[in-house]
Amino acid sequence: MSSSRPTMAEIAKEAQVAVSTVSKVLNGHTDVSVKTRQAVERVIARRGYQLPRAARSGRRRRIELVDLVINELDSVWGLSILNAVEQVVEEAGLWLVVTALHNRQSLTRRWVESLLARGSRGVILVLSELGDRDIQDLRRRNLPFVVVDAVDRPLPGVPSIGVTNHAGGYAATEHLTALGHRRIAVIGGPEQLLCTRARVAGYRAALEAAGIPVERQLIRYGNFHRDGGLSAAEALLALPDRPSAVFAGSDQHAVGVYEAARRAGLSVPGDLSVVGFDDLDFAEWTAPPLTTVRQPLHEMGATAARMLLRAVNGEQVASSHVELTTELVVRESTGPPPPTAGGTRMR
Repeated sequence: MSSSRPTMAEIAKEAQVAVSTVSKVLNGHTDVSVKTRQAVERVIARRGYQLPRAARSGRRRRIELVDLVINELDSVWGLSILNAVEQVVEEAGLWLVVTALHNRQSLTRRWVESLLARGSRGVILVLSELGDRDIQDLRRRNLPFVVVDAVDRPLPGVPSIGVTNHAGGYAATEHLTALGHRRIAVIGGPEQLLCTRARVAGYRAALEAAGIPVERQLIRYGNFHRDGGLSAAEALLALPDRPSAVFAGSDQHAVGVYEAARRAGLSVPGDLSVVGFDDLDFAEWTAPPLTTVRQPLHEMGATAARMLLRAVNGEQVASSHVELTTELVVRESTGPPPPTAGGTRMR
């Protein structure tokens, strides 16, 4: 047994608990059973573990940290995941360090080195392009990591969190075909993203199931922001035979579609039905309230954080890939097509 000051990991190993449990005991959290708390305190007393001076003086100090890498933080989507991760990490008594890639997508060697220098215990990667080199770098340094909403298909053995994007795209389109729409357009995000491809594939499958031909001119791609939805919708509404409904790849896209309809003198849903994807906080406050596919964003972030903490604590992760369920939320932005636009009503 080392004569130097013991680490939290050593305390946890001897007490046969997780590192996060030791952190909770040290920081005075109440969500630890009396039996577990007493076991940890006995090891702490026996090993002579002392909190840093700041913590002993009563100022709460989290001793360990984990990292979150995210493409951008200027959207409700990203903030929803961040808030969930932060909540779980805080409950475990750790700090969270956040890095925004600003559309750079991939990690850099310099960032990985800085992560090691600050002693991070693990990383959550959100919409980050993870290549073989990145995986090797992280694994060689024994850094646990979890990927949320992977750019490409989940890599074997890489812990990841996703959602049923294909099912969501299918449900959105099926809802529109059931209302009688036959000219249904889709606006996807960047075409290379797995989530975009899966949603558009679900759209195609629902059209085929309804016996409606898939028209290439009704499939558009762009970014996930309002300007992307606006520009794509303006092009769609300028077609000689414009669509009567649009499945937008994100709620922000849908807001852009609303604006394109307004500029064209069309009403939603009287002239144009719109379905979004995400169910962000503002979706129910749009005019009209937006029909959308709900992504369990909070659950995505929380599940990723719990998965990472289990790996950090040396626990077995039950599954390398977790896929959460999407759900269609019907509001007031969808209705039957007008008789003179978007084809005939199906009876």
